[in-house]
Amino acid sequence: MRQRTAVAGFAGALALSMLTAGGTAQADDFSGDIRITKVVVNGGKDIVLGTTAVKTCTIAVTATDDSGIEVGNTFPVMGHTPLPNGDYYGLVIPDDIAGKCVRQSFTTTTCTHTLKMNPRIHLDNTTAGTWTVRAHVLANDGDYYTKDSAAKAKVLRNSRLTVNASPEPVKKNKTITVTGALTRANWQTYKYGGYTKQPVKLQFKKKGTSTYKTLKTVTTDSKGNVRTTTKATADGYFRYSFAGTSTTPAVTSAADYVDVK
Repeated sequence: MRQRTAVAGFAGALALSMLTAGGTAQADDFSGDIRITKVVVNGGKDIVLGTTAVKTCTIAVTATDDSGIEVGNTFPVMGHTPLPNGDYYGLVIPDDIAGKCVRQSFTTTTCTHTLKMNPRIHLDNTTAGTWTVRAHVLANDGDYYTKDSAAKAKVLRNSRLTVNASPEPVKKNKTITVTGALTRANWQTYKYGGYTKQPVKLQFKKKGTSTYKTLKTVTTDSKGNVRTTTKATADGYFRYSFAGTSTTPAVTSAADYVDVK
């Protein structure tokens, strides 16, 4: 972790923080009848980052209270390493501190905050995985609610997968070799490196059809490379497919067409 900034507590109407699973949890704290009814991170999609590009994501918090939710005085943060006193290291401060708040009714408001995650500042390989959102809300009558585990979100290392089938063209029923490589973003070297010992499916789609069929499962080697052989029975498309892990998203290679003579 390269950014080491601590921020104490929460302030304002909707304050948010995120920490990786395994951190020290804190109990919910509230006063009055205010409630947090919904929290959505990145529109419900995983947050996937490569080695250089900054990722823009959102956290939308919906809360309700009989007096209405106070807006315009928010301080959301996103971090991953909790300290014993409840502060956080590695904080990401959103561009719009106040957020964009939309009143659904007199009692209910949704505030959406935009954050930018930079793999060269906010992340290292140990931070990939499931993160937990903590949300704090304040009502117009002074009621408040701090929800420790308001939502879950996955922050993942981007993956890439290639394929090459040869020779092509090839005579019918002859053996072809299908090679490829599974790599993923390394948030410490800022390069893509081989993802080793991972199961990858070799799939084939016959020309004129719309469905891929799995031929076999192959395991990547110590450098993330994959290699196997199969029979060339008909014209069609070969590809590799990776189901993903808790730290790395699923990915499917482009298709490689083989002409069978």
